[in-house]
Amino acid sequence: MRNAIRAAAIFATLAATPALHAQQAAPFLHGETGRGYARLQDAVNAIGGGSGTIRVASGRHAECAVQTQGSIAYVAEVPGRAVFDGKACEGKAALVLRGRSARVEGLVFANIKVPDFNGAGIRLEKGGLAVRQAWFRDSQQGILAGNDTTGTLTIDKSTFSRLGTCEGPGGCAHSVYVGDYGSVSVTRTRFEAGRGGHYLKSRAARITVTGSSFDDSAGRATNYMIDLPNGASGRIAGNWFVQGPNKENHSAFITVAPEGRQHDSAGLVIEANEARFAPGVTWPSVFVADWTGEVRKIGSNTLSPRLTRYEKR
Repeated sequence: MRNAIRAAAIFATLAATPALHAQQAAPFLHGETGRGYARLQDAVNAIGGGSGTIRVASGRHAECAVQTQGSIAYVAEVPGRAVFDGKACEGKAALVLRGRSARVEGLVFANIKVPDFNGAGIRLEKGGLAVRQAWFRDSQQGILAGNDTTGTLTIDKSTFSRLGTCEGPGGCAHSVYVGDYGSVSVTRTRFEAGRGGHYLKSRAARITVTGSSFDDSAGRATNYMIDLPNGASGRIAGNWFVQGPNKENHSAFITVAPEGRQHDSAGLVIEANEARFAPGVTWPSVFVADWTGEVRKIGSNTLSPRLTRYEKR
């Protein structure tokens, strides 16, 4: 009898092992339940209106998903090794987010291109989003956000490379483009080698950009480093800017309300930044170009010769 029970137990264990291994091999794993999914959208749907974490296995994933509700964290098992490559949902992005909130950590978004030239790693349509230690490269846009005056977008310790284009009929795409959001915060982040448009364009009422770098030395047909088209309050401090030789518009590094004042900019602080030109650049430029006349809190910044500190336009 004992031998029979032992044999049955061994058989049951062996029978369960392939299913367990299959579950562990699934590329998308719910952190709370341990259940694996072959498709990202199925993992998102399983969380639904609740809260949960989706852990993404290392490798290339030709997957995309739309989140319409709930709060979801998308986290790479190994930072920098899980790549969403080349696929966009709804003709928009690898992740289309219009739920309650989302968090993205350790993921890579690459080669996202769509017919309207707005292909992005992330399309944020509403809700809060926190991005940390993520990489966006070789796409039409890195992050494209809509309008949500109650929402917040934070980007920390991330990299945006070879993004943007002005080839589309609807205007330029950018490395990061944010609509009328409540606030945007960018910290410890690198922008480099843009392929058109601006590096950071934000219509949000409040902006924070600190400890980041904007390296345009290998850019092609780029425009401004930071564009606040409708003005903003907040702080731009402790950043490093290099304007490169291949520009569509080299007239300014930072702009305030070039498309019309919507937000008060009197509280905008710009200080402790370093800005210069790449080798071979001979034209002059302006560090802060202001269409409102409200920007008065420009502190000490280290600027190269031929770079004017401030200009009212």
